[in-house]
Amino acid sequence: MVDYHAANSASSSGQQSYMEPESDWDRDLLLDPAWEKQQRKTFTAWCNSHLRKAGTQIENIEEDFRDGLKLMLLLEVISGERLPKPERGKMRVHKINNVNKALDFIASKGVKLVSIGAEEIVDGNVKMTLGMIWTIILRFAIQDISVEETSAKEGLLLWCQRKTAPYKNVNVQNFHISWKDGLAFNALIHRHRPELIDYDKLRKDDPVTNLNNAFEVAEKYLDIPKMLDAEDIVGTLRPDEKAIMTYVSCFYHAFSGAQKAETAANRICKVLAVNQENEHLMEDYEKLASDLLEWIRRTIPWLENRAPEKTMAEMQQKLEDFRDYRRVHKPPKVQEKCQLEINFNTLQTKLRLSNRPAFMPSEGRMVSDINGAWHTLEGAEKGYEEWLLYEIRRLERLDHLAEKFRQKAAIHESWTDGKEAMLTQKDYETASLSEIKALLKKHEAFESDLAAHQDRVEQIAAIAQELNELDYYDSPSVNARCQKICEQWDSLGSLTQNRRESLERTEKQLESIDELYLEYAKRAAPFNNWMEGAMEDLQDMFIVHNIEEIQGLITAHEQFKATLPEANKEREAIQAIQAEVQKIAQYNGIKLAGTNPYTTITPSSIDSKWDKVQQLVPQRDQALQEELGRQQSNDHLRRQFANQANVVGPWIQNKMEEIGRISIEMNGTLEDQLTHLRQYEQSIIDYKPNIDQLEGNHQLIQEALIFDNKYTAYTMEHLRVGWEQLLTTIARTINEIENQILTRDAKGISQEQLHEYRASFNHFDKDHSGALMAEEFKACLISLGYDVENDKQKRTGIMDSDDFRALLISTGNSLGDAEFARIMGIVDPNNSGAVTFQAFIDFMSRETTDTDTADQVIASFKILAGDKNYITAEELRRELPPDQAEYCISRMAPYAGPDGVPGALDYMSFSTALYGESDL
Repeated sequence: MVDYHAANSASSSGQQSYMEPESDWDRDLLLDPAWEKQQRKTFTAWCNSHLRKAGTQIENIEEDFRDGLKLMLLLEVISGERLPKPERGKMRVHKINNVNKALDFIASKGVKLVSIGAEEIVDGNVKMTLGMIWTIILRFAIQDISVEETSAKEGLLLWCQRKTAPYKNVNVQNFHISWKDGLAFNALIHRHRPELIDYDKLRKDDPVTNLNNAFEVAEKYLDIPKMLDAEDIVGTLRPDEKAIMTYVSCFYHAFSGAQKAETAANRICKVLAVNQENEHLMEDYEKLASDLLEWIRRTIPWLENRAPEKTMAEMQQKLEDFRDYRRVHKPPKVQEKCQLEINFNTLQTKLRLSNRPAFMPSEGRMVSDINGAWHTLEGAEKGYEEWLLYEIRRLERLDHLAEKFRQKAAIHESWTDGKEAMLTQKDYETASLSEIKALLKKHEAFESDLAAHQDRVEQIAAIAQELNELDYYDSPSVNARCQKICEQWDSLGSLTQNRRESLERTEKQLESIDELYLEYAKRAAPFNNWMEGAMEDLQDMFIVHNIEEIQGLITAHEQFKATLPEANKEREAIQAIQAEVQKIAQYNGIKLAGTNPYTTITPSSIDSKWDKVQQLVPQRDQALQEELGRQQSNDHLRRQFANQANVVGPWIQNKMEEIGRISIEMNGTLEDQLTHLRQYEQSIIDYKPNIDQLEGNHQLIQEALIFDNKYTAYTMEHLRVGWEQLLTTIARTINEIENQILTRDAKGISQEQLHEYRASFNHFDKDHSGALMAEEFKACLISLGYDVENDKQKRTGIMDSDDFRALLISTGNSLGDAEFARIMGIVDPNNSGAVTFQAFIDFMSRETTDTDTADQVIASFKILAGDKNYITAEELRRELPPDQAEYCISRMAPYAGPDGVPGALDYMSFSTALYGESDL
């Protein structure tokens, strides 16, 4: 008869090694008494843990299996199969037959029972009985254990090592002395049920306490019967390996189910976490888009308000409010718009990477809608600025015209004062002939003066008409004053005609005339009118916009000054006439009446006005020189702005072109490109002080009311738009690279694949627009070997050259229309007709990588539900974290199947809805 340990060693060379050969086991001797005691207790407890399911147990392992009945019952319980009907007789032959049936069943499971016969079991041979039970334990409790391609003892040992690796003072190398201090048992329990054991309070130098703690906890909470005695293990130099393995296998089976549930729960948590994060990003996008659109909606009416103001100060305040809007209110919104586009692209990338449907914002909140609203805002902004500048010019012109009107009207009214009374007097009725002659000549001089003032009246009327056409706010008072002047002028004309007729009726009776007085009057009147015109011109306001205009005024003034010597000669000649009158009167003893009868212009008034002209000339010189200095300052501001704008404008254009080249060139890895772009972005941000300085210079130009600049073709509006486009372009390019990195890492795409994708994409992007039209995209797919008809391509994603040539021949260089329409629906869900590079690599990565699917999530829920077609709220709360459990409960529909129970939830439709395949 051969020892059963030898049988085990022999069987290990055949099918599968359940145990390593024992160098310290003597097959021909009895068991070590300490080991035998441990095996008796452990194997008895193990058998009873299964027999109690059938409502029975054993007390003495070598006695209670002798008749074979409980042995057969044990095998039925642990295998789940029916054995042949046992014999109920009490004779030895009946017992042997029953034991043989049990041994035959064990042998049918692939176990070779060498030297273990029914007679030894019936005779109560302890050694053979323990060997048989150990064989059963190996077959039904240990053989099926598998961890990372190792099985049985090696698999169980590897499982223990993995689970206890993080714990201090635990080093599982075998199934005997590694377990003596009890820490390994406690570590196994704590690893799976940390709430049951306070591991940090255990001490390595107290093995009995450690062992009893683990045995008691396992029996009370894990339903693992106490199979070992702490004192036996501690008191034995080397505990029995089979007893330890048997007991540890119970822990493996107890926790293996929990591990499956944990894996399933982790998968669900992962899927739900992705879904919750995406929902949060969608909500953030909707709120940010709504806020930005609301701001645009509120701002556009303000920019479209064209209600003009009455005064220059009020329009200047509007211009200052508009500058404040440009400097303070708009820049944060530009950043929000840029961030909104970045968030939208990132969200779409995450949805594609998690195999979710593309995010479609609510109606009116698409990126295109926001861009459209932004375009409308900028159009209104440009129109509002143009209107402000036009209104300021108009009001400036109106102020100038109104002041000119008031000056001319005041001069005219001063001239007409008393003229009506003069024209209506009857002095000619009692005058002498000489007096009549003088009155007639005086009237002729007045008519000359009246005719000379006709131009001024026409100018006053023309200015009033222009003020009306330009919608001057005080037009009613201007019109009233102009009307009064015109009516008075008509009255003067009528009165002048009447008086002339009266004087001519008496002229025949008047012959005496004083030629000198007449000559004086005739020459003094136009000279006096010239001086009044000169004073008016010298005091006239002027408005110019450039150096050429002020230089023209200065030239005209110099020409006027050149006429002064000749005018002075005329003044001296007129004064000489008056002197001649005085001389003749003195010479002939004539007593003069005191005034010239033909004119009211006295020599003193001529001298007074001449002195006034002489005073006004240097004042006019000073005013013109001051204006020349202001225009020179304005010209300096123009040059200063132009010099900087002519540098900033080409710089922005060059940066835009360089960003385009960087996005097309594939220098280095994505991380290198991202680092380069961020450095490039920082260099652009560092350039911001130049833009701010240009804004400051532009503000100085506007404050100086400079509206043109011949030194540059760039306007501040063009440069602002270019700067904002530059910031948006670099941010968008960085976001595309980040999304490519995110796609690469999530999908496991190699750097070489990304380079190949980019090279193919750039090759077909002929216009360097960053997007492929439908036919370009189809050609690109074919160049990469993609075709719906080719099975090999669909497995590998990229074809070798021979396959590609064969594909071109077989398909005629084209994809199927239906397949290509399906692909375009994936890469261009908005039907824009163009495919971006991000959408392109998303599609290529999706075709070659694996992601979570609705079927995988359904399978995970089925594990948590215990293989049922529904799940309960209690099960979800037990297996998932609280927030994700409540998330599922609030979204799962009631289960409608016939096998449901009250409160059952439908996890299948919920899982399908997560992937957009049905409505949640």
